[in-house]
Amino acid sequence: QVQLVESGGGLVQAGGSLRLSCSASGRTFSGYTMGWFRQAPGKEREFVASISWSGRSTNYAGSMQGRFTISRDNAKNTVYLQMASLKPEDTAVYYCAASSRPTTSSLMYDYWGQGTQVTVSS
Repeated sequence: QVQLVESGGGLVQAGGSLRLSCSASGRTFSGYTMGWFRQAPGKEREFVASISWSGRSTNYAGSMQGRFTISRDNAKNTVYLQMASLKPEDTAVYYCAASSRPTTSSLMYDYWGQGTQVTVSS
């Protein structure tokens, strides 16, 4: 089992930045691909970014490329999502997740956090 706890969400103005953190406990964190997903009201959960167990490989959804940066610190069992140039349409609950495979599909992630709310005002 892996337990994931997100933090760092909040209210920010359009154009601003936030850094989300996801702390993991339980099984070996470094063995997992970590991903960030988000879900806006009335919409399906969507992929945001993922990072390989080593941190050497990352993937981003097209609309986040260049604005969001995913990183991880295996010594701290933590994955981060640095978000910049935020837009009102980035408003959502952001979830981190862990997968035993390199994947961007939410269906392949085994463990999920409770989510953290990000609200971007115009």
